[in-house]
Amino acid sequence: MSKTSTITKVAGPLVVANGMSNAKMFEVVKVSNEKLIGEVIELHGEQASIQVYEETSGIGPGEPVELTGNTLSVELAPGLLTSIYDGIQRPLELIEKEADSAFITRGIEVPGLSRSAKWDFTAVAAVGDEVSGGDILGTVPETTLIEHKVMVPPNLSGTVEEVKSGNFTIEETIAVIKDADGKKHDVAMLQKWPIRIPRPVQGKLIPNEPLVTGMRVLDMLFPIARGGSGAIPGPFGAGKTVTQQSLAKYCNAQVIVYIGCGERGNEMTEVLTEFPHLEDPNSGEPLMKRTIMIANTSNMPVAAREASVYTGITIAEYYRDMGYDVALMADSTSRWAEAMREMSGRLEEMPGEEGYPAYLGSRTAGFYERAGIVECAGNDDRKGSLSVIGAVSPPGGDFSEPVTQNTLRVTKVFWALDAKLAYKRHFPAINWLQSYTLYADNLEGWYGKEIAEDFSSNRKRAQEILQDESKLEEIVRLVGMDALSPREQLTMEIARMIREDFLFQNGFDPVDAYSSLQKQYRLLKSILTFMDAAEPVIVQEDFEFKKLQELPVKEEIAQASFFPEEEVEEKFNKLDETIRSQISQLQ
Repeated sequence: MSKTSTITKVAGPLVVANGMSNAKMFEVVKVSNEKLIGEVIELHGEQASIQVYEETSGIGPGEPVELTGNTLSVELAPGLLTSIYDGIQRPLELIEKEADSAFITRGIEVPGLSRSAKWDFTAVAAVGDEVSGGDILGTVPETTLIEHKVMVPPNLSGTVEEVKSGNFTIEETIAVIKDADGKKHDVAMLQKWPIRIPRPVQGKLIPNEPLVTGMRVLDMLFPIARGGSGAIPGPFGAGKTVTQQSLAKYCNAQVIVYIGCGERGNEMTEVLTEFPHLEDPNSGEPLMKRTIMIANTSNMPVAAREASVYTGITIAEYYRDMGYDVALMADSTSRWAEAMREMSGRLEEMPGEEGYPAYLGSRTAGFYERAGIVECAGNDDRKGSLSVIGAVSPPGGDFSEPVTQNTLRVTKVFWALDAKLAYKRHFPAINWLQSYTLYADNLEGWYGKEIAEDFSSNRKRAQEILQDESKLEEIVRLVGMDALSPREQLTMEIARMIREDFLFQNGFDPVDAYSSLQKQYRLLKSILTFMDAAEPVIVQEDFEFKKLQELPVKEEIAQASFFPEEEVEEKFNKLDETIRSQISQLQ
């Protein structure tokens, strides 16, 4: 540690210090007498630029800077689930107790995980086993929903000399491993990993299973694969946070990591107060038992936004390495990009498009590339997945701005939120003409095998009908509906049914808030059955289209989304019969 490291300049979250010849890039430092946490982000000889993750007001030149020798890392061990952290993995509950205030005071140091809590460790490995990084040494029942797998640290391999079951704290030795050089290493449940470096895996696989969300517009029209990456861009008030909360609650991932990055305080408060009371739809247990939350609101220091994004994805990778399916929600990556822009401006770097730094694209890509379905490190045949869904808040809903464009380059799913749909109270307000998915071909085989052979063809047909409607709307505006041919009128009617009866979901209704894939398939098929049955009837001479519109079965189709899951097969079979019989009576 250099005793002469002193501050020479303070510019908001940027602090410049001299006498830093021993510093390393991205090393954690303690700034001023208050020991604020910072990170070295630029080095020029003895001078270092430091990004400070706490409020810097009142700090001046001449105050000391202390090197720690460590890079910014997260603590990984049992106890992560159910936790609510700030951007640099300090538990909010402990900060509140330590500060004796609802606000985070400066210089508070609290451990990310409890050092006194004891966990019931059951050894799986045996003495004499040859192990390498990622192999499972034992298990801990972290919550009633998730079994924590204690793994060999990624950079260690050798022979198990000693391993014991029992009650331990996360710092106590649970195993001893002798490496190839004969050196013995004590292994505890607690591991640390630098947040900017992706955790190692054996290899990445091609995603071929869907991440089921329970939202019909997403699952049917624009599916995301398990281990995929997606973006939800949309203007203010279009429903990004609500959509992400719904994904966190209903998607079929086993572990959820939710990052509130620079979001409004009241939105984050809603998430923090609501999540602990939500019920996991699969088990009936509290949803929080499989969730980790990182809260970094807009009034917290701006630099911590970058740390919060990397902290969240590193924790998510840790659970992926255990073999779990993990989903990470980042809300919103635009705030992270704004923090990068602010720091870049303070560093006097050459600005790129709209003032964002030139490395915006590479940082965004580096973040989303950490998603994927992987063969986990270790000798056993474990697979895990990490799906990353990032919300983007383009100013004024302009999707051509740099953050949205850079995100679209690296993600394969684009769920475009539409303010007009949101104002019409259409939930989810996903625009079906602007959105797209590049996973549809990968998932086609899975849908054909698990749900129905015509699942994908129905999906394509529904999209074509919605596109035809947008073309016909122009004619209707100019000359009215009567100018359309009977077939075109039928297309408009079916498109309306798809929009109102299929794509619209009632987020407050316990039945309609989540729709299984089987139910989604049957509901869309019933609407298309209506179309197929009506086509030969409407071409009759002097046929009054109004008669088709007034059929009582249309009301039944509108109510079909409320069919209970256990009665789907029976009720939809009956509905399809009613559709055919009522339409045939019009002939």
